[in-house]
Amino acid sequence: MLELLSDFLLGFQVVIFIYFIVINGIYTFFTLISLKDIRLHAQTVTNQNIKNILSGIFYKPLSIVVPAYNEEETIVANIRSLLALHYPEFEVIVVNDGSKDATLERMLAEFRLVKIDKPFRLILSHEHIVDSYISVDYPHLLVIDKKNGGKADALNAGINAAKFPLFCCIDADSLLEHDALLRASRLFVEDREVIATGGIVRVLNGCTVEEGIVNEVRAPKKSMECFQAVEYMRGFFSGRTSWNFFGSLLIISGAFGIFRKDMVMAIEGYRHTVGEDMDLVVRLHKHCKDKKIRYKIVFVPDPVCWTQVPSDIPSLLKQRNRWHRGLIDSLWFNKEMFMNPKYGTVGLIGYPYFVFVEALGPMIEFLGYFGFIIFYLFGFISRDFAFLFFAVAIVWGMWINLGSILLDNLIYLRYKGIKDILKLCMYGLMEFLGYRQLIVMERLLATFQFWKKGWGKAKRQEIKSELHRKTV
Repeated sequence: MLELLSDFLLGFQVVIFIYFIVINGIYTFFTLISLKDIRLHAQTVTNQNIKNILSGIFYKPLSIVVPAYNEEETIVANIRSLLALHYPEFEVIVVNDGSKDATLERMLAEFRLVKIDKPFRLILSHEHIVDSYISVDYPHLLVIDKKNGGKADALNAGINAAKFPLFCCIDADSLLEHDALLRASRLFVEDREVIATGGIVRVLNGCTVEEGIVNEVRAPKKSMECFQAVEYMRGFFSGRTSWNFFGSLLIISGAFGIFRKDMVMAIEGYRHTVGEDMDLVVRLHKHCKDKKIRYKIVFVPDPVCWTQVPSDIPSLLKQRNRWHRGLIDSLWFNKEMFMNPKYGTVGLIGYPYFVFVEALGPMIEFLGYFGFIIFYLFGFISRDFAFLFFAVAIVWGMWINLGSILLDNLIYLRYKGIKDILKLCMYGLMEFLGYRQLIVMERLLATFQFWKKGWGKAKRQEIKSELHRKTV
């Protein structure tokens, strides 16, 4: 009996150790691929490309859809930022999804909205529209007031109202850089197979905003926000760029993505799930593969969307719980794609990765941490193995964080101050000393709650942008 227990413990140690080696090896490989891919992208994107779009030579008009639920703190700055974007022809459609706060009232007062009787095509299903408004000062601003139905429902209503062939979805707590639409949409002009693009999302907390524009990029002040800034850099710089390289990009952030409207309507729009952004992209892959449509879904690393991240632990945990539930729900809904050669690299590489690493990763990682502590305390693990585990799981992960932060700032120079870069590097080293384990525990809990549909609302900080500066 003791011999069987000893063999089991040895096997457990080996499996967990190999898992951490493989995961960190993948992340390191992804970082190297991303560096090469981003440098190549920077060489091919010239100022002339952007000037051609801005001058109206080559572009496709687009509709910006903003779902808003209880966003009174951020909605005015968000809309002002969108109205000031550099793009030849666009409209802004804000969908007030039955807000219970003063979201609608603030828009009515700030943008001089007047009620109109505007018919919409009901191609995608959504809750009843109560009223529609246009702005006296901004004729390309449309506000839809509807009954609450959730983010996916609000997006479907906005798509129905959109009049242009492309639409961009952006969260109401986010701000786009002035040329973000130009950079993200140019691929639709250059390559007819492109059906969706996503830009990079960065942390707004700590930055200085003036007139709805981020004019000074600073590291966040709070530790919780700094940890998330590191996560965002690692996730977008290493993860999405690499999946873009393999043609297996399964996520375009709900905070900022551009899509061909006809393709989204062909799959009946957004599905009602807490992970509507990933779910839409996965279903687009599936639809195009099933119909044998040549297509590309692309991550573009230079257009930037600045978004607020949770500044308190309860809001953060609600967000991560929702993300993980959405991930599992999307993977389950489209499960026939798993390891199916019919879906190419998406089914054979991307999908298995998201199942074994993203969906099941928290469970395996928790077992690794828990087993490591228990076995070490009871003398089942040698000091040599303990050192190896620490080096692989903690130290290697820290250096991956540092690599992402430094490479990102060497290429794009977002953070001008050396103190900000060093601060983020410090939090990149500290992430594995408590913060990561906290997130793992919440994601593990979400694994057993994936059937729940609750959204959970993070606390917002006001973005003041009228005539004065504000550090968010």
